[in-house]
Amino acid sequence: MNHLKLIIEREYLTKVRNKSFIIMTFLTPIIMVGVFSLVGYLTTLNKNTAREITILDESGYFSTNFESTENTTYTYVSGKTLDELKKQSEEAESDGLLYIPKAANIDAVAKQITFYSEDSPSPSLMIDIENILEKEARLVKYKQADIDPKLIEEMRISINANQETYKGEETSKEGSIIKLIFGGLAGYLLFMFIIIYGNMIMRSVIEEKTSRIIEVIVSSVKPMKLLLGKIIGTSLAGVTQFLMWTILISVLMAIVPLIFGIDLNAMQTPQQDALAQVAGEGGVENKIATLMMEINNLPLLNLVIMFLLFFIGGYLLYASLYAAIGAAVDNETDTQQFMMPILLPLILGVYVGAFTVMDNPHGTIAQVFSFIPFTSPVVMLMRIPFGVPIWQQILSVVILFATFIGTVWFAAKIYRVGILMYGKKASYKELLKWLKY
Repeated sequence: MNHLKLIIEREYLTKVRNKSFIIMTFLTPIIMVGVFSLVGYLTTLNKNTAREITILDESGYFSTNFESTENTTYTYVSGKTLDELKKQSEEAESDGLLYIPKAANIDAVAKQITFYSEDSPSPSLMIDIENILEKEARLVKYKQADIDPKLIEEMRISINANQETYKGEETSKEGSIIKLIFGGLAGYLLFMFIIIYGNMIMRSVIEEKTSRIIEVIVSSVKPMKLLLGKIIGTSLAGVTQFLMWTILISVLMAIVPLIFGIDLNAMQTPQQDALAQVAGEGGVENKIATLMMEINNLPLLNLVIMFLLFFIGGYLLYASLYAAIGAAVDNETDTQQFMMPILLPLILGVYVGAFTVMDNPHGTIAQVFSFIPFTSPVVMLMRIPFGVPIWQQILSVVILFATFIGTVWFAAKIYRVGILMYGKKASYKELLKWLKY
């Protein structure tokens, strides 16, 4: 056991003292925040671009509806033909010309409205223009039918059904979204951690094998302890780097916008703006209160504990496979033939979680894949926020760690033979032979 402790310490210190590890630990957050801030800055510039729109309204229905805003100026023009205005707008490099023709009725007008511009206009601009036109067109039709628009508004009713479990716990659509977000982030985080640090373990094994250092180490340490030591030591180094990234990104995200005056809120897409508008219509305070209620209703202690267990178990399971691959080959190029069988269950878990769990978290497919050890770390983490019986969670964890122990045993047998094999490309047939030694 003392050997295991020494190996873990050696692996950890070797990784964290490595120059590339130190550089990437500090450089990665800077790059990420820099790119994010650059996008925010460019988005702010794009939104602050002034636009000039010329309007030719021959119908007379929309003569007072378009009001200029901070970034968009609407100019009504009369006494000129469409061809003259098109030529004038093109020469003046105007952002567009909105033509509203004269017709027999509002329905005919609506079918002939045209927006002329040099290039395709932005979707957000067209949405704004169409919303203004549609709102006024409805009012015109109400008046023509002798219908009071205020009466229509009063008759309009919005239904938001209350949601409640049989045990009396209140739920909502917002709560389902929060659960999906938590489950998705947990699964994605595990996926990325396995990919990044699993490859680190594999490269570490290949480097020691090619440098022949491993021949000296195995003379005094059993392959099982050496394998576990490399996995745990590298994992601790990965956790250290991940914590440093989290701290540095949080600090930089708070400081950079203040220093450079970047408005990160400007990065909202038109869809997000629309959602914000809907939330505003329902009352921001009510929405915040609902979200806080849903967060409080989440089984946070259960989520944290199970997240740690599945995160650790899932990573150790895949890390042992990465280490076995590293022992079976002489360079990274030869690892490609073994990578797909390992990554396929992980990718499958992500897709099952994204499409099946979102639609029916308690369905048969979601339940089956939450017990398969190679997919359970992702699928079960996505299911837990929706309420999974404790016995199912415990059973899934037990199966996961039992599979990890069995996988380490098999990986150690490959590791024991593979680390001393040089100059020969391993095949699946060779690996099966090594398991019998």
